[in-house]
Amino acid sequence: MKSRTQVVVIGGGIAGCSTLYHLTQEGWTDVVLVERNELTSGTTWHSAAQVTNFGMNQTMVGLKTHSIQLYRELAEDPDYPINYHHGDGGIRLANTEAQMQGYRHFASIARGMDVQFEVIDAAECARRHPLISTENLIGGLWDPMDGDIDPAQLCQALARRARKAGAEVYRNTPVTALTQHSDDTWTVHTEHGDIDCDIVVNACGYRVNEVSAMMGVHHPVASMEHQYFLTEEIPAIRDAGQRMPLLRCPISDYYCRQEKNGLLLGFYEQDCKTWGMDGIDPNFVNALCPDDLDRVTDVLEGAFARMPALMEVGVHTIVNGPITYTIDGAPLVGPIPGKRNAFCIIGLRAGLGEGGGHGWLLAQQIVHGEACYDTWCIDPRRFAGHANVELTALKAIEDYQNEFRFHFPHEHRPAGRPAKTTPLTPVLAAEGAEFTVVNGWERVNYIKPSPDFSPTLSFDFDETFDIIAAEVANVQTGVGLAEVNGFNRIEITGADRHSFLDQMFCGTVTRRDGRVGLGYLLNHHGMVKGEATVANLAASDRGPSRVWYGSAAASELHDMDWLSQHVRPGEDVHLRSLTNDQTILVLAGPKARDVLSACARGDWSAAAFPWLSVRECFIGIAPATVMGVSFSGELAYEIHIPNASLYAAYLVLRQAGDTHGLKLFGARAVDSMRMEKSFLHWKADLITEFDPFETGLDRFVKLNKGAFIGREALQKRQAGRPHKKLVALQIDSATRPAHPGASLIHGEHVVGTITSGDWGHRTGMNLAYAFVDPELAEIGTGMKLDSCGQTVPATVIAPSPYDPEFRRMRG
Repeated sequence: MKSRTQVVVIGGGIAGCSTLYHLTQEGWTDVVLVERNELTSGTTWHSAAQVTNFGMNQTMVGLKTHSIQLYRELAEDPDYPINYHHGDGGIRLANTEAQMQGYRHFASIARGMDVQFEVIDAAECARRHPLISTENLIGGLWDPMDGDIDPAQLCQALARRARKAGAEVYRNTPVTALTQHSDDTWTVHTEHGDIDCDIVVNACGYRVNEVSAMMGVHHPVASMEHQYFLTEEIPAIRDAGQRMPLLRCPISDYYCRQEKNGLLLGFYEQDCKTWGMDGIDPNFVNALCPDDLDRVTDVLEGAFARMPALMEVGVHTIVNGPITYTIDGAPLVGPIPGKRNAFCIIGLRAGLGEGGGHGWLLAQQIVHGEACYDTWCIDPRRFAGHANVELTALKAIEDYQNEFRFHFPHEHRPAGRPAKTTPLTPVLAAEGAEFTVVNGWERVNYIKPSPDFSPTLSFDFDETFDIIAAEVANVQTGVGLAEVNGFNRIEITGADRHSFLDQMFCGTVTRRDGRVGLGYLLNHHGMVKGEATVANLAASDRGPSRVWYGSAAASELHDMDWLSQHVRPGEDVHLRSLTNDQTILVLAGPKARDVLSACARGDWSAAAFPWLSVRECFIGIAPATVMGVSFSGELAYEIHIPNASLYAAYLVLRQAGDTHGLKLFGARAVDSMRMEKSFLHWKADLITEFDPFETGLDRFVKLNKGAFIGREALQKRQAGRPHKKLVALQIDSATRPAHPGASLIHGEHVVGTITSGDWGHRTGMNLAYAFVDPELAEIGTGMKLDSCGQTVPATVIAPSPYDPEFRRMRG
């Protein structure tokens, strides 16, 4: 066994084997995989092993497409062919028009990745799968590339190719401990000796947290018992002359695929069960849980109704084994939060179908720092400290119960709520607030007109339309108050704080005390990594001279990792998170200055406190830090309050606002207003697939300012042709917004992808942002939006259609 290598991958299932193989494909061949038993002895060996192209965003579609292409190549390898039933086709059924609308949207997403889905009616579903009944069926989504694969053969083929490239695989080699050294390298301790390495990868399936504990971390991954059975031969399948398509049924919570001349039938029962919560037997290897078919009786009845042939056939094998889930159902693939040179590829509940793509994206991140796609939807840092064992289990149960039910726009499921709150959460709830969830925080979405108000789940504009319009109108003409909790805030102190930030940002970073600036961070490839405000606070009784770095709530762990990794040895820079200590109250509208002046001492005139200023003060008796910034496009103040004083500040602001008609507003109104100002959202419009020039951030880039991260790469990119350009669009529809991922068509070709969309209530325009082919980025250019299967005109417009001179927010 080697004593030194570049990378040690721990775990010999599909996640580990795919990562090992793809590392060699990226040029790293001095790599090792260690497995405590035999390859595929965990979840992989009993996987139903379905391989679909279906995904709810373009990254997921892209990695699944890679898996399919890779598996086809492996299956056709004359030296080591594997069993892969490719192209059997698959149908996702639907019995509501809302589900069918969603399928049309996902078909539009896939179209942008050169994947062709087909939305079919009930009769066509039955024609393609003659075993099903059309009772209580409207139609379905057809995936022509659907199929299934042999799990063990797949993993052995990947390991074989990795070995041929120079990698080594050590079976029956349990890891006993992990040690990280001062230079951030690792030692992997095993029962057969130690391996020193630069990088370690946790690919341990349902034993993920046994290995993570060796690092001193915990991952939000829980296991669920999952049952399927194999039937005896079914004559209709034997005599069909072709393989039956795969079937996934959200109506009755089951799936099935052909297995020889019978069916493999799997269940996602409502009376489901977690597994391994109190530890896992070390001898649980190539093992299963006890059969428990009583739990799936209700699902089985639905399957019988949909497929009557099942009532006439016996069962010869029952499988009940653990599969892993995360809080949102998507896997964790990428850097481990708070650790250097440590990665994970875990929580792969659909591991066999997706594992080829997951290993591909992870290997790119390890070798190059980023992948070809923006991987935030699978990034382990998208969950913060609230993601504990109990919350993970509750969300795993909920995801399991809704396996084939996609999330609708603005749908927030109830399990595990509330995870993070402020002192105002119950107060705002009493005011009628409906909450959304942002990085675990309960944040006001809008104010309900009545306690029982419940909008329809739909891809169309829903019953909240007029509610949001009224909140926006109040902010535009009067004054509104909103709580923005969870906003990522990092306090940066030390003599080198400004020079450090100058290295991190691609533009000018303001150094003047009392001033606020906005800037962008790039990765080493010159692509957009992050967006942040920088506020300079002078020394006071509240602290030394310092910078407050503020960014999106979801970026809490992401940005802390990025900043801390770039503090150089000997640099006097200190980072401290204030995210969970303070909350923002946003006061917005033309009367905002009047309200602020009524409850805080000092001169708040435009001359004394202009736009992009920051000042420490008191709101009543509550200590506060006020910033003159706006995400709404109106005169606005961000009032940062320690959580202990939040309620006191709220009461004072409400009392001061009474004479000015102050009303509450929520995140939905903010999103509508930011669309009209062309203010971009991180990980919606700001992603690592595009550089700042492609994203329209030219004014924030100063290539001549000196060195900063990504500068050389950006200069090289600038010499070439842009891949895409971000544009503002007006959508010619009064009934439906443009949804992220939807495809834009010009002629017969897909030319762009929507990043975000919403109705602009002040402009009366249906607005969207999209990355489009550069030649189509000129103002006035027309194209077509594939909007849930309907073709809708879309036109490029000038940015910031509301108050383009920015006069209102300057006051």
